[in-house]
Amino acid sequence: MTTEVSKAVEEFDVIIIGAGISGIGAATYFSRELPGKSVAVLEGRDNIGGTWDLFRYPGIRSDSDLHTFGYEFKPWLHENAIADAHLIKDYLRETVEENGLGGLIRYRHRVVKAEWSTEDVRWTLTVQVAGSDGAISMKTVRTCWVFAATGYYRYDEGYSPEFAGHEDFGGTVVHPQHWPEALDYSGKRVVIIGSGATAVTMVPAMLKGDGAAEHVTMLQRTPTYIMSMPRVDGLALALTKLLGEKRGYAATRFKNIWMERAVVKWLRAFPKAGRRFIRRENLKRLPEGFDVDKHFNPPYNPWDQRLCLAPDGDFFDVIKAGDASVVTDKIDRFTKTGILLESGEELEADIIVTATGLNMQLFGGMPIAVDGKDVDITKSYAYRGMLLSGIPNWAMAIGYTTSSWTLKVSLMCRYFIDLVKHMDARGHEYAVPLAEQGLESRPVMDLQSGYAQRGAKHLPKQGPSAPWRMAMSYQEDAKALRGPVFDEHLRFGAGRRTPQESQESQERRPANA
Repeated sequence: MTTEVSKAVEEFDVIIIGAGISGIGAATYFSRELPGKSVAVLEGRDNIGGTWDLFRYPGIRSDSDLHTFGYEFKPWLHENAIADAHLIKDYLRETVEENGLGGLIRYRHRVVKAEWSTEDVRWTLTVQVAGSDGAISMKTVRTCWVFAATGYYRYDEGYSPEFAGHEDFGGTVVHPQHWPEALDYSGKRVVIIGSGATAVTMVPAMLKGDGAAEHVTMLQRTPTYIMSMPRVDGLALALTKLLGEKRGYAATRFKNIWMERAVVKWLRAFPKAGRRFIRRENLKRLPEGFDVDKHFNPPYNPWDQRLCLAPDGDFFDVIKAGDASVVTDKIDRFTKTGILLESGEELEADIIVTATGLNMQLFGGMPIAVDGKDVDITKSYAYRGMLLSGIPNWAMAIGYTTSSWTLKVSLMCRYFIDLVKHMDARGHEYAVPLAEQGLESRPVMDLQSGYAQRGAKHLPKQGPSAPWRMAMSYQEDAKALRGPVFDEHLRFGAGRRTPQESQESQERRPANA
């Protein structure tokens, strides 16, 4: 296939990479608060939604309440606080339409390289464009700022360890990240390998309706904390009825932010009491005689890894009904008819789902260069949770891991806007954080979960204290990101373009739609 190269160069003030929940939120904030700036969103796929459009496995839903996972500027009005993916996609489509973002989003535009020039004070992005007919072309886009809303995992592949005997299995093996839409599991025996949010979601979902599986087994090597949560927030509905949509939503959002923070702090401050509480709640939902200490007693403390939610206790209900089971053991090998465990037990299966996690990757894995030198992002430190040391005019959207992802993204966008306005007012053209030599480092996502441990070697670092530490508290970030926009760690500067070059660059920028 021939690849065409376009000689035309487009110029923007801000390029947002990714049209998922972070990118759409950023586009809304920037188009509202920076009306004089030209903004475009480059999306590598042919639809908005990111995670919520990519994943198609049964039951995919949020693992946070939508009053905090949604945007602060757009009330979540559906009665379900824990929402399925199609409801989230509808919410995102409404956001795009209501804020006139359609003209800003360029689909099938994948950024494959980013190069910064301090002299030009510009990023030059090499973009691969896939046509509707499958033809590939390359184009160049230049921008003052990049806001990378690409998420933190690889879209083209999930994590799937090698299992001995994989080729011997006579049934179907599927990873949730690449779920075949035509997969028929009705009346089938299904084994789901894994115990994270994906597995906990899929177990009850595959047992619903006319196409239900015969039996679903969740096979886990290590237990996970799982808590029931009402799918419908009755207090949120009451507040909306009493105060109206906007004020009711704001009140619910405030309530949930502080309640969640209180729960996390309590569980981390009193882990033994937290364990006992979760165990008691699990026992209420499980059948009599169930070995809760074997299957729901993790070796780590609550919130060392994220808790999994079971809306209305659906996960526990299917276990109690006998339609699902949990097995805690290690895999010896796959067999022709299922999985042989180290204990000697064999689980028979028609379908094996490897819900074994994600492969972490920032910025789609694209190479980044600054003034002709390749950048190793694993040696950069996150500044205020969003800028990277040594990389000018580059922001990234990484949300919370112990709270709703989008809460942090909204704060980041507000800080970004304040920073750009500050720079414009003082004639600064670029900002770059500089970390001191020998700064202590730790993974930017400081969790014990498998995907975080595996991915640490591919991600930037964080330091031991502000502004280099990744805060995992909305309250802490709200105070830091709404405070002064700069400190001694952030350096500002300007390029060396002539007035004529600046004018020509300005003339090439399209106006916002």
